This record gives sequence, structure tokens and C-alpha cells, in this order.
Amino acid sequence: MPEIAQPKSATAVIVLADGTLLWGKGIGAEGKAVGEICFNTAMTGYQEILTDPSYAGEIITFTFPHIGNVGANAEDIESLTPACRGLIVREDVTEDSSWRANSSFARWLIAHNMVGVCGVDTRALTQRIRDNGAPNGIVCYNAKGEFDIEALKKEAAAWPGLEGMDLAKVVSCTQSYSWDETLWEMGRGYGRQTQPQYHVVAMDFGAKRNILRSLASAGCKVTVVPANTPAANILALNPDGVFLSNGPGDPAATGVYAVPTIQSLLDNNVPIFGICLGHQLLGLALGGKTAKMPLGHRGANHPVQDLQTGIVEITSQNHGFCVLPETLPANVEVTHVSLFDKSNEGLRVKDKPAFSVQYHPESSPGPHDSHYLFGRFVEMMQSRRKAA
Repeated sequence: MPEIAQPKSATAVIVLADGTLLWGKGIGAEGKAVGEICFNTAMTGYQEILTDPSYAGEIITFTFPHIGNVGANAEDIESLTPACRGLIVREDVTEDSSWRANSSFARWLIAHNMVGVCGVDTRALTQRIRDNGAPNGIVCYNAKGEFDIEALKKEAAAWPGLEGMDLAKVVSCTQSYSWDETLWEMGRGYGRQTQPQYHVVAMDFGAKRNILRSLASAGCKVTVVPANTPAANILALNPDGVFLSNGPGDPAATGVYAVPTIQSLLDNNVPIFGICLGHQLLGLALGGKTAKMPLGHRGANHPVQDLQTGIVEITSQNHGFCVLPETLPANVEVTHVSLFDKSNEGLRVKDKPAFSVQYHPESSPGPHDSHYLFGRFVEMMQSRRKAA
């Protein structure tokens, strides 16, 4: 991708850490944002993707060229404030065309102070990331087309990257709260769980709302607690089970305070279900190790095989780190693998009521192949209650 001179029409630029320049047109809010540039292969659900707290520190390149066509609404969000740092798309954002839209996507981006760039050859950028790994970089939008390129190059090169960065503490809640909203249904919207059968404490490392909704729809009263909540405080809530949420950043950094808590919960035989970062943290708590992936997995079309049933699930994913299965102890069984690269996608503790998956079974955006995992968690809590 050779560097080219600034076109007269350019109002935005992408500056990679190696000095590469990609010119385009600015969308969203004017300004700049630095982060790791990744790509997402989903064709739908851009609002859910952009508001997923797991994208903290990331600039998202959408491989699907038409992003924003259905506008934006107040329902399809996973957090009130988007954690991702910016976005890159191929085509300009057109007027919205959906009965559910109450805002154009362009206005939604401005309202959330998010910097975007369109008019970029996203296929070439994605191929570069695929071949060389996810680079650090800056997206910058100036309506007058005025840029200090040398300063932007220095800033992109100086950004330290996600490895070693604890971002869970940035996106986690600061105090505990209760959650009872259930999954969305056509003609009804979101419902309420009024007759819960189980009490789940969710450790918030960057929890998506639809995960909490899925737990509520499965019959659970959900108490959400900050990421650094000690085990004693969690046990004092007398939970039937503990959920370890998704989240951003390096699991080894977050694990400094989260791993001792999870180990204490394991010692107390509390049923545990982890997703994404929660999966990685459970792996660390069990004695395993994690590593940064060259590309990561991000999209709504990733095939994963359940090794226990042989069934292949099409999954929604968003992670840049993975658990190294060869580092797990003998009492831990690998349950799921990626059919893209054979990386670990799930584990189960043989002698403890604990399991986790790397992908997002709450399906926001879809597909819905993995919703059964919430039922599996409920069955685990039910078995523990019967045995008590």
C-alpha cells in the first residue's frame, strides 16, 4: 500500500504506525483517535459492534462495504457510551432506510463523538492486517483537510498497543446494580424478569447488555458488580452462580486482580460461566496462559466446533487474545475449537462446576446457534442447588 499525496477532496486520513497514509472522507465527529486497527467481517449489527465494550482501544475496519444504511436506534446498543475509538468503512453513509431507525447513522456517530473515515479501500487494508497483523494507527477527520502528518506519524508510532493494557477497569461499572431486562421480541421490545429462579452475580469486565438480557431471560436475577470486586463480597451476595463477562484489553493485566477472585470462587465450588475475556481469565485462574493473536477474531460468521457433540456453530466473536490449551492442567478439558485456525474456543473444568467459551453466545449481533450455553449454566446451578 504505497503512500500517495493528499487528494484535494480528502477530509480524513489514516496514519499507520509504520508511516503509511490512507486518505478518505471524514464521517462522524471531527477529531482524531489512536488505537489498534482491526477488522470485523459481520454484515449486520454495526450498532451492537460499535457499542461493544470489548472494542475499547480498537479502531474497527468493516469488511462489509455498506455500513449505516439502516440508520440507528435507541435499542440496538450494548453500552450507553461506545468504547471503540473509531471506524473505517468503504462507502459513504447514505440516508437510513429502516422502520426501526430514529436517527441517521452519521448523526449517531456525531452524538457519540466518534471519528470515522469512509472512501477507503477496506479490502486492501484488511488484506494488510491479515498478512501482517493488526497495526496501531490514527484516524483523523478535519473538514478543512488540514493535517499535521508528521505529528500524526509520531503519535501513531508512540502508542504502546493493547498488550499489557488493562482496559476492563476503564469500561467496568463503578458500583453494583441489579439487572432484570430480558431479550427483545418483535412487537414487544424488551421485557422484564419478574419471577427469577436463580441469582447470578456478573463480574463486569465490559459486559454487553444482551449477555445480561440472556441471563435474565434464562430465569436469573442478575447482580452486576465491578471488575475488581473481591471474592468475599461476591460470596456475601449468596449467588447460585457467577458469570465472568466479556471485556477488552490484555487478560494477563486484568488478571492481576481478577484471577485471585476467580480462584477463590472455584475453591468454594460456585458454578462459573465465562465469555470472551471471562473465558481467558478463567483459563488464567486455572493455571493456563494467554497470548496476543496476530489478527484476533471479529465477526458474526466464525465457525466453532463443539468437541463434545461434533456440532459446528456459527458464532459471533470479538477478541484479540486467546487461551493456550497446551498450558492448561489435566483437570481442564478443551470443549470448543475454531475451525478457522484451531485456536481454543472453550473449556470445562472436570472436577469443578465451571466452563467458558471464547465467543459470544448472546448473539448481538447474531447468529443464535450458541444460546444453549445459557441453559447449560442454569442446569449447572440447578444441579448444585439439588445437591446442597
